[in-house]
Amino acid sequence: MFENMTFDYILKRTLNNISNNIDKRQGSVIYDAVAPCCMEIAKIYESLDRVIKETFADSSDRDFLIRRAKERGIYPKSASPAVMKGCFNIDVPTGSRFYIDGFTYYVSEKISDGVFKMICETAGIEGHRHFGKLLPLDNIDGLETAEITDIIITGENDEDTEVFRKRYFDSFSALAFGGNKKDYIQKVNLISGVGGCKVFPAFYGGGTVKLIIISSDFSAVSDEFALMVKQEADPYGCDGLGVGFAPIGHKVFVESVLEKNINIRINIDFCENYNFDFISEKISEKISDYFYELSKNWSYLENIEIVAMKIGTEIFDITGIKNISCISVADSGEFMSFILEENEIPVVGDIIVNGKTLEVS
Repeated sequence: MFENMTFDYILKRTLNNISNNIDKRQGSVIYDAVAPCCMEIAKIYESLDRVIKETFADSSDRDFLIRRAKERGIYPKSASPAVMKGCFNIDVPTGSRFYIDGFTYYVSEKISDGVFKMICETAGIEGHRHFGKLLPLDNIDGLETAEITDIIITGENDEDTEVFRKRYFDSFSALAFGGNKKDYIQKVNLISGVGGCKVFPAFYGGGTVKLIIISSDFSAVSDEFALMVKQEADPYGCDGLGVGFAPIGHKVFVESVLEKNINIRINIDFCENYNFDFISEKISEKISDYFYELSKNWSYLENIEIVAMKIGTEIFDITGIKNISCISVADSGEFMSFILEENEIPVVGDIIVNGKTLEVS
């Protein structure tokens, strides 16, 4: 707003207000007298510019955005640790600590014989990316095998500033109250490990609400996590009684989003001396990234649409590709789009290039 109020502009304007009968050249008495004041005035304008920037939520930095959102009772989601499934040949003591790939996990709760919930001691998304054999940090008699086999709750980093900013502005678009759709969306999304949800009122008849959720890494959630969300909303045994955040009279059902394998056939004309393995890896990466972006937006879309031409655009700039003559998504036909069900997200199935199936990592 005050970007034009620079030192040079203020100095020039100040000197113009002084009679030309007086020496105003650089180094003169009058110049040396007014220049420091002009410098300080320019700094004041810089500060005013920052005050205005930080006053409004669309331009403020994170700290001031948090203060603005606090006025509406909205706070950024803090980083949370991953909860993993650990399998052992014996029942291990609660609190036992194990190590894998630079991360430490402790046993928090028994699921069944030899199967336990394990919580990463480091909050964030890295905690749910490690699987395999565990190294015990405590002496446990009879322990022979220990490994992480699955994700129960994905870890989350601190909420991204722009995601938080959008959530703040979204709070103005519809009033969340008394168990309306907006109310469910807000409360479910605040649960650590949830990346989005869809709400289906009266899905099984009057007084029922169906919630479909996606994890914070935009994949399907475990049955244990879906149960945890159910317990938060409307605990079993107290259905419809308003014990959770669901209002009295609402019986809540929670399901995971479904992952649908999508096979893709592509016919490609390659350049001379191309490296098929390199191109194959890049094609797989491009399609995986495209599907990930679609899944990120699942909760905002009625249905995800996989656009064949978009896939072509994504992979066409890979070095070594001269032309793409055909793309078929889930056998839907050449260059035709494919629409998923409202409870589905895409995952990469077989990628078949010129009749050869690529190895997808």
